[in-house]
Amino acid sequence: MASAQDSQKVRYENKIEMWDHDPNGTSATVVTPDGGTTQRWMHMADFHYFAVAAMSSNLTGAGISKLEIVAADDATGTNTVVIKESAAVTADAVGDWLIEECSVEEIAQISADNGYSSAYVAGRITVANAADEAAVMYLGYKPRHARDDLTPETTIS
Repeated sequence: MASAQDSQKVRYENKIEMWDHDPNGTSATVVTPDGGTTQRWMHMADFHYFAVAAMSSNLTGAGISKLEIVAADDATGTNTVVIKESAAVTADAVGDWLIEECSVEEIAQISADNGYSSAYVAGRITVANAADEAAVMYLGYKPRHARDDLTPETTIS
């Protein structure tokens, strides 16, 4: 029998978000499920670390060719700066994946070096073909105030 106990250890100490990245173009694009209309940014005020993982999913071309972590002053991408970036890759098979991570100290330092005060981060992905897509996971790690449902059990409404 499956356990009925609600043990929130991972969800209590991490904020996990998952997205279907459908950029509808080949330029570097902040994670977006709808061709660039809605960008997915995470506010970092409550976390010490951020990670983004991307996996090639629906492919027409050679899939993911670059993964970056970018930071900005707000959730619309004002004053975007690159915090981390992968080397050029060819994630040309469904299931090929890569991951980048950074600390809030790195975000603060690189942002300040560029004259900004970034509080938001996002994954930015370049794909080989406009029809290529990726499954993406964001992880806000080591929260200042852990709490139940930091990651919700489901997003299904």
